[in-house]
Amino acid sequence: MKAYTNLSQIMTLEAAHKKDGRMLQPDDLSIINDGAVVFDESTIHWVGATKDLPANYRGIPKFKLDHHVLTPELVDSHTHIVFGGDRAQEYSDRLNGTPYEEIAKRGGGILFTMKETLNLEAEKLFEMACERIQRVNSYGIGTIEIKSGYGLSFTKEKELSLIIDRLKKHFSPKIQIFNTYLAAHDVPRSFSSSSEYLNQVVLPLLKDLAPRKIIDAVDIFHEKNYFSSDDVSNLFSLAQDLQIGIKIHADELNTNGGAEIATSFKALSADHLLKVSDTGIAALASSNTVATLLPGTAFFLGKNLAPGRKMLDQGVKIAIASDYNPGSCHCDNLLLIASMSAAQLKINQAELWCGITLNAAHSLGKTDQGVIKVGMKPRFSLFNVESLAHITYNWGRNFSVSLP
Repeated sequence: MKAYTNLSQIMTLEAAHKKDGRMLQPDDLSIINDGAVVFDESTIHWVGATKDLPANYRGIPKFKLDHHVLTPELVDSHTHIVFGGDRAQEYSDRLNGTPYEEIAKRGGGILFTMKETLNLEAEKLFEMACERIQRVNSYGIGTIEIKSGYGLSFTKEKELSLIIDRLKKHFSPKIQIFNTYLAAHDVPRSFSSSSEYLNQVVLPLLKDLAPRKIIDAVDIFHEKNYFSSDDVSNLFSLAQDLQIGIKIHADELNTNGGAEIATSFKALSADHLLKVSDTGIAALASSNTVATLLPGTAFFLGKNLAPGRKMLDQGVKIAIASDYNPGSCHCDNLLLIASMSAAQLKINQAELWCGITLNAAHSLGKTDQGVIKVGMKPRFSLFNVESLAHITYNWGRNFSVSLP
């Protein structure tokens, strides 16, 4: 057992936790000035002002952290970290006026990354992913969701899922990796339809991987010219039978009822939601499905952001993630993305921080973290600043430091 003491601030999010991360006001940050926290490897035992530290804890090892701010651990709940190649030329083409859909039709987009990923051996993909994860962690992010989805064949998608499992074991316990199965990311041109690819690759491979107990959730790109509502239903029904969590890329390019499908299957999250309908917002508000906003993707593609304020005002539980990937958001800095988008999304500080800690954790089914409270897991992020406000004020500066 040990203690961090004399912290300039501890953002506990205790009030936000009591509200289930919804309808938040600035005071729901629940900040303790000159704070202290006592914990062991698995549990937080005490939180409060340093001056109130109970006598029975005064003999344990203490780390005096004045001029630092402690927060619940940052969580990036939507990334595509395992991939080969890059799509720098595509980004230039988009800036020059070529739509993403046109780039995809001529062999770019996800299918280009698939080709580049297929050309790399598993060990190289693992090494590249390790470098990316270490960089992401340097921003204070300690829980990272990683999706497969750039293999798009039985053999390569299996390899990618096994690589993510290897990454999980390699970085544990310092970094938590959440393994999401996204073989239904795009349809290779060798298949005549999405349903053919689903039935010949996606579903059989999920059945093959399930006994290994390495898949934390399934995901699918539900979009026109990608995967239909019937495809989603077939995949999600199998996942439910296998007792595997559910996530969905929903309502990004078109209004497709993705949010409604997500809630009907009690999905952990519905992600993107740039084109979510009023019906979809209402469905999310009355459910436990987290709406994960990916503003970096909208910035990268030059699109309008999701209607975050509208969703928040109706009681939707909102997370913010990076969507770090080689094509539509080549930015791995979640704090930068959240800080830049806050004013446009019209979100307050409690909504911002809850979106990248508490609600982001819940979007991965991790309900034992995201709040600095007795009984919760001691998953923290530490920043070398005097106040929480300085972190999001200084766009792009990295104040994160390693925990002692």
